[in-house]
Amino acid sequence: MQNLSHRTVAQVILMNRELDRAEGEMRGLIDRLSEDEQAELTALMWIGRGSFEPEEWDEAVRTAASEATTPCADYLIGTPHLSDHLESGLEALGYSASAAEDGLL
Repeated sequence: MQNLSHRTVAQVILMNRELDRAEGEMRGLIDRLSEDEQAELTALMWIGRGSFEPEEWDEAVRTAASEATTPCADYLIGTPHLSDHLESGLEALGYSASAAEDGLL
């Protein structure tokens, strides 16, 4: 991940788990991300759900950027199991999701 911080991913994961009370906050966070960061967040989710392999990172990011037709927050919030997919994506890329999340608590 070149543009997206682990801390930001952890924030999205935690907010998604509390979506009923944190949806507005989560939308605001995602909307404030740059287009590159949003593409990386989407690619990370896709890797976590198995749509791309970790070694296809660059392709996943390019695809996320080129196929973005709806606001990123709408797309991600509408994705079932988003938190699980983001955690799996981090792990697949060699990062500790729990360490990133623990840093926020």
